[in-house]
Amino acid sequence: MHHAINREQHGPQGERMVAAIESCVHCGFCLPTCPTYKVLGEEMDSPRGRIMLMKGVLEGSLELEPALPYLDNCLGCLACETACPAGVGYGDLITPFRELAEQRRRRSLPDRIQRAVVLQTLPYQARFRLAARLGRLARPLARQLPRPARTLLELLPARLPPAIRLPGLAPAQGVRRARVALLAGCAQQVLAPAINAATLRVLARNGVETVVPRSQGCCGALPMHDGAAAQARRLARRNLAAFPTDVDAIITNAAGCGAGMKEYELLFAGGPEHERAAALAAKVLDVTTFLNGLGIVDTPPSAGPLVIAYHDACHLAHAQRERLAPRSLLGAIPGVSVVTPPEWELCCGSAGTYNVEHPDVAGELGARKAANLAGTGAEVIAAGNIGCLVQIATALDRAGQSMPVMHTIEVLDAAYRGQLPG
Repeated sequence: MHHAINREQHGPQGERMVAAIESCVHCGFCLPTCPTYKVLGEEMDSPRGRIMLMKGVLEGSLELEPALPYLDNCLGCLACETACPAGVGYGDLITPFRELAEQRRRRSLPDRIQRAVVLQTLPYQARFRLAARLGRLARPLARQLPRPARTLLELLPARLPPAIRLPGLAPAQGVRRARVALLAGCAQQVLAPAINAATLRVLARNGVETVVPRSQGCCGALPMHDGAAAQARRLARRNLAAFPTDVDAIITNAAGCGAGMKEYELLFAGGPEHERAAALAAKVLDVTTFLNGLGIVDTPPSAGPLVIAYHDACHLAHAQRERLAPRSLLGAIPGVSVVTPPEWELCCGSAGTYNVEHPDVAGELGARKAANLAGTGAEVIAAGNIGCLVQIATALDRAGQSMPVMHTIEVLDAAYRGQLPG
């Protein structure tokens, strides 16, 4: 019996889900770049395998429950989109599918508790700061805790940095060349607040005035990519109201957040906020994309010689299609040479909450990434996403290796201030 997908039945995103399914020609170019296929070696743990599973569920020819383990294994890294010659919009399929699946699936009580703890803590800065402080106190008991909780504790820094209060407006130095708004983020402001401070300094040095809206909050990427779309929309609506429209760009310095905000148009498809969400999404740029496009006017002093291994965060390289700008900015520092590790396209295993929900696969990917980065012989590792920075630093620590792991914008800031390692 032939089954067809009812586009209307699957909401306003139905058309795009069907388009993604129909454009897949099952060629297999995605297989070598898919991290779970690389680790697990199962066809159903590959992008084309998952597309077939989602097609079957949407058509009604396959029950949801048997498909879920394979779909849950997906990191959502979108390396398959970069590799795909047919231009399959895998992200247009997996994100709304997870929303539909969440409405129908049956989760166990421990699973529901774990999910609630993560989704009701990480996106909320004050809650996460309190949880992180308590978590550090619980570290001695880590071995007696369930695996997800133990993994979460391992990812926390040995010392939580002091909070940094960002100004509502950071003026440009010299002639103002642009005016932007900055997404401050949630988890990053707790784990690495120095990234935002460095961002404001680097932008100011290059003639950029930065607004930091006080009423902003989490971008919503974490729940959005985990199927909790209602929560994601609540968080996104707060930002739709908070961010000004009279700016040249909305700047993000976390790849996952930037990709998430660019998906507001998909998140609000068919709703009253769609036009406004699409307009905001169109203004979102990674800080490296914006700064490289604007051009650096204040060249940092020579740091040399220093070799930096640049790690491509998935949601910058694959989702936002940006690989050139970070390398260009790092390479603009006199004396710095930038190297790319083998398997650059493979995810480090962070992927939002993935390293907590799937610690074994994430741990293997993290170890692989750390070995590839360390193997370059570089003295510093740079990346553009807080999740990657934490995952890579944790993997290096587990391997007994010590290397500075810095955000790309922190490297630039350190160069300006004459504080680069080496």
